[in-house]
Amino acid sequence: MTGEERQERSSLVFSTSVRPPRLSAEQYVKGVLENSRSVLAQAITLVESNSPQHMKLAQDVLKQLLPHTGRSIRVGITGVPGAGKSTFIEALGTMLCERGHRVAVLAVDPSSPVTRGSILGDKTRMEQLSRNPRAFIRPSATGGTLGGVNRKTRETILLCEAAGFDVILVETVGVGQSETTVRSMVDFFLLMMLTGGGDELQGIKKGVIEIADALLINKADGENKQRAMVAKAEYNRVLHYLQPATAGWQTQAYTCSALTGEGIAEIWGVVENFRDELTRSGGLAARRQAQSRDWLMSMTEDYLRSRFFGHSGVASKLPEVEAAVLRGELSATAAAQLLIETYEQKRDESEWGE
Repeated sequence: MTGEERQERSSLVFSTSVRPPRLSAEQYVKGVLENSRSVLAQAITLVESNSPQHMKLAQDVLKQLLPHTGRSIRVGITGVPGAGKSTFIEALGTMLCERGHRVAVLAVDPSSPVTRGSILGDKTRMEQLSRNPRAFIRPSATGGTLGGVNRKTRETILLCEAAGFDVILVETVGVGQSETTVRSMVDFFLLMMLTGGGDELQGIKKGVIEIADALLINKADGENKQRAMVAKAEYNRVLHYLQPATAGWQTQAYTCSALTGEGIAEIWGVVENFRDELTRSGGLAARRQAQSRDWLMSMTEDYLRSRFFGHSGVASKLPEVEAAVLRGELSATAAAQLLIETYEQKRDESEWGE
């Protein structure tokens, strides 16, 4: 690979940075709207920062960019380990780019609960897509966030939309009840499965299937194709007895092969039909309004939690109270009340300057 090719590739796939660049809000806004990939990557790093100074600047940038957002189709993709999510996303993203779309992939990697580090390997797993000038791949660590998605993923979606990307694909980690978090930020939720329907159903939480707008059995090729068709029929039988995730839309199972490309165009046709039907019925607008409401509550709760546990009085008293609960000397309810009283007392003293 030549130096020029390396430079081009680095402009398509960005790793996270611990220190956001020093740009003004106007420079961020101008760069994102002009589809400067380097500025877009820097803006995403900015919104991911927990620094109060960076957070204030990020909100200023987002406020100015909001009128330029909301024009994409947002698709969440999750699945059981080994289902081939990254391979499928690369095949789908490549096809969409060839059709003239601009595709942003937000690939969320799991963070280690010990080191808080992550693999961030999607930029190598999607090597072909990463070289496409119409694609933008952003690997991002979850930071241990519930739901397998970075807590700033919503802001990142808005930035990518402002930069002109009309398809946003959010790849989440694993499968579990917490995957409902991604449902609160996308239009269409795709659950990827493996063949062997009966066996696989035993290991999948019912709640995850209930929030899916489509089930997709990947690797339907070669000798595995017949097994994939059997799995598809099995899943459709189960879906028949479940309430659809979206009113007015019937969730169904489909098959594809990310290796051969068979079924990729068909599943995207399902996504387009979903968008068209919900746009006509007003369901898409209602969903996004509900998501904005959920986002407001989530951010409020996050802020209050941060303020509470970051309070000096609570922080100093927490080890003692926690130890008392573990020794059985204090109930969890009483302990919580004690911490709350400490927080409120110290806050009142601070307000009155005592």
